[in-house]
Formats: sequence, C-alpha cells, structure tokens
Amino acid sequence: METSIHRAEKLLGLILGLLIAIAPAINADEATPAIPSDASKTNSEVLATYKKMSLEELMDQEVTSVSKAPEPYREAPAAIQVVTGDEIRRSGASSFPEALRLADNLDVAQGSSSQWSISARGFNPSGFSDKLLVLMDGRSIYTPLLAGVIWNMQDYLLEDIDRIEVISGPGGTLWGANAVNGVINITSKSAKDTQGLYVEAGGGTWLQDFTGVRYGGMLASNVYYRVYGKYFNREAEVYADGTSANDSWNRGQGGFRIDADASPQNQFTLQGDIFAGNNDSVPGGETNAPTANGTSGGGNVLGRWTHTYGDDSSMSLQLYYDQTHLAAPFQAFPPFLVPAGTLYDDLDTADLDFQDRFPLGTWNRIVWGLGYRFTHDDVRDAPLVAFEPNTLDQNLFNVFGQDEIKLRENVFFTIGTKLEHNDYTGFEVEPSARIQWNVTDKQMLWGAISRAVRTPSRFDRDLFEPSPSYGTFLGTSNSTFESETVIAYELGYRAELGKKVSGSLSAFYNDYDHLRRLSHRSARFPREQSAGR
Repeated sequence: METSIHRAEKLLGLILGLLIAIAPAINADEATPAIPSDASKTNSEVLATYKKMSLEELMDQEVTSVSKAPEPYREAPAAIQVVTGDEIRRSGASSFPEALRLADNLDVAQGSSSQWSISARGFNPSGFSDKLLVLMDGRSIYTPLLAGVIWNMQDYLLEDIDRIEVISGPGGTLWGANAVNGVINITSKSAKDTQGLYVEAGGGTWLQDFTGVRYGGMLASNVYYRVYGKYFNREAEVYADGTSANDSWNRGQGGFRIDADASPQNQFTLQGDIFAGNNDSVPGGETNAPTANGTSGGGNVLGRWTHTYGDDSSMSLQLYYDQTHLAAPFQAFPPFLVPAGTLYDDLDTADLDFQDRFPLGTWNRIVWGLGYRFTHDDVRDAPLVAFEPNTLDQNLFNVFGQDEIKLRENVFFTIGTKLEHNDYTGFEVEPSARIQWNVTDKQMLWGAISRAVRTPSRFDRDLFEPSPSYGTFLGTSNSTFESETVIAYELGYRAELGKKVSGSLSAFYNDYDHLRRLSHRSARFPREQSAGR
C-alpha cells in the first residue's frame, strides 16, 4: 500500500524539479512571442475585457455538455450554468468545491477541512455526490467503490481551468450511468493558451501556505506544452468552543499537457497528473477520539485525437488510464471489541471512448458513440469493514445515439438513448426526449423527459461488517441491489430581457425508484418523488 504513495511523491518531486530548473532560464525574449494575447494581459485587463463584452456576446459563449457538440449558451435546452476561469480567479477559490459554489444550481456543503458534499436537485446527505457525474477533461472521477466523488482527491491548478459547465437534471443519454441529478464537466485550457511563466504563493491562519507554478512553451511551431506543480497545507478547523477538529490536510500535485495542431483538421492532446496527500481525521466524528491519518495518491494519463470534417461534423477518440490509492482509517469500536484499523483501496481504470457527430440532410444532426471501461479494484480490509471479494474486475460497455430534428426553423426535437452493460445489473437503458422552441432570437422555451440510473457500487453489493456475536463478518449490503432510477420531467425558459439583464427559469418533477437508504441494511425506499425549480 506504500508503493503507490512513494511513487507519486517521487514523480511529483521530479515535476517540481523540472519546473525549478526551467524557470531561471526564462527571459523576456523567449517567453513573449509565445504568449497569446489573453495570457499576456494583467488581471485588470482581463476583467476589463469581460466588462466590454455585451450581454449578447456572453449569451453566445459556446457550451458542449448539453448535446456533446458546441452550441451557444442561449440555445442550450437544459438547466445549465457556466463558471468561467476568470470568475474562478476573481472569486479567490482555492479548490474545486469552492469554485463550484459559483454555480447557483448546486448545493455545496463542507463537512471538514478536506470533505465536501455536493449535489444538484437535492440528495446531499452522503458526502459522495452519488447521483452527480463529474468529469475532468473527459475523464470520469466517479469512484465505483463508494459511489460518487471523493472531492479531496480532485485538484488542479485553478489558473489553468477554462470553464466548468454544470447541468442540473439527468444526463444519462449522453454521459451514461450516475448522471442522475446532474453533470459537472470541468475543462482545462489548451496548452497554447497557457504560455510563459505563472507563479502563485500565499498563506494564512487556515490555508497556512500554498504555492503553484506553471510554465508553458513550444516544442515546435504547432506543438505547445505546459508543466505545473502545486502544494498546499490546510490547518485543522475548530469547533465553536475553540477545540481543534483535528482535520488538517496537505497535498501536492503536478502534471503536464501537450496540444498539437497536426493540421487544420487534426488536433492531438496528451496530458497527465500525479498527486499525493495526507489528511487527519477523527473517525466517527468524536471530539476526544484519537486522530487518525489518511493518505491518498495516484495519477492519470489521457490522450485524445479530434478530427474535424466541417463546421457541424467531427469525430474524437479518447483513451485514458487512471490509478488511485486510498488509505481510510477507522477507529476502534469498543461495543464490538473491534480494534482500530485502516482500509486500503487501489483502483486501476482504463477507458476508451469514441464519438462521432454529423448532419444528415438539412433537418437532422446526429451524434453517436461507443465506449469500454475496465476497472481493477483491490481492497485490503480494516477490522471494522470489509469487501467481499477483496479483488474485483469489472467491465462496462456502452453505445449511445441522439438525433436533433429540425421541425421548423425555430423548433427542434431531440431524441436519443444510451445502452450500457455493467457486471452488476446487466443492461441499462437511458432514453430522453427534448423539445426546444426559439421563440425569438433572445427567448427560448424547452422541455424534456428523461430516464437515468445510478448503478450499484461495491458499497451496495459487497460490503461486510463484523458480527458482535461470532467475531466474523456479516453481509450488510444487498446482493440483489438494483439500480436507482429516476424519470425526470423538466420545463425551462431562458431569455435576454434587456441589454444588461438575462435570466433563466426551470421547473422539474422527479420520480425515483429503488432508492438506497442507510437506516436499515435491508430497507430501501421503493419510490420517492421530488419537485422544484
């Protein structure tokens, strides 16, 4: 269990060493020609540029998460919020969860120095965002062990984030399982847009110290790169009476990105990250309990080829490998005479994804794709918790298709579905139908009916706990646990109401089935409804 952490630390040290070695060699003559106009501006100049943009220009910013194709924000038929990199920088956010507070269609709650609960449209008790699919540059960061996102294992140099698109509502037709209540799509800037040297550093009473450095350059006239490294140390939070929560946290991360414009039709991206961190905690949340130290580490590498046939036609092929290591401490449990211990989990993920979009005549726009994901999960039990089997290999296959049909010049009907096969529940179907009416150039009405699923995790199917009577493990999960499902009905309106006023309104009604609850190991909600706006 120590090997992956040590490997992560060594690789991180190598990246930081490379940055330190490069930085002194930089001079104005070398760096200036490669810096694009936006990157060469000061913060005040960038802000002034945004202020000069008209509301119409802001509404015309492209988003890709709704239909997996570029489209103006004003014409995206979904409840979507876009957080730009400039907004993140001006907010002072120092982590992804803090940046996500800028999206008013999310509920972001912080539980400790290193733990957050984030959700869309309710269901935010678990801390793992189990009905929210999150992607980083097309790489899923959803964990199949516990279901959801472990936020203290996700980080990046926020200065290099281009935008975060947040969709409220199901996205299973295009994005697959676990996109039940929403999709968060985090996109980093191209290496071409991050040329030159960037350094940040600071400190305080809680975020005690942090530093980040990035350098971007050119390998050839059409090949751009950047390397970065960052580190932070957060002090433990305190209770109202001044007692320490014993939840301090530190982490280091580094990485690279290379973008190549091989031709006007072909673009290639290669990027990777490596990280390692430690976080203190008091298992069980008891104030006077001894502090335990948890560790995490890992890395990833992703490659993508994009080929453009025309303005409305392109294909992409993406492959990534992701490896994570987690050590989660558990306190002793005196009633059961169970000693303290640590649960270790090593997860390897390989993912291949293909997507193609093209027009069919003048009335149809097709997007389709297929993918395969393989995961290898290896768990070492703690005295208080175990997974059976300890080692599990899983395969996920998927294919999807969607057609946007122009019914009239200003009316569009979109229909599609995704078919996935997982090793727990077999085939899952996630269809959707969506209608869009562009009432005027500045007003749009939309409605949708969608089905989405949250497939079982190992926590649902393979979890065991010790028996107080026999000193052995009892199954606490349900081997017949079905996928949680939702049928969602949505209605929305978006408009530019004046030169300085715009707004959007959405209403939804969700009908859930087979929901998991934790009050009793065999109890599940058979059905639940929720509604809101």
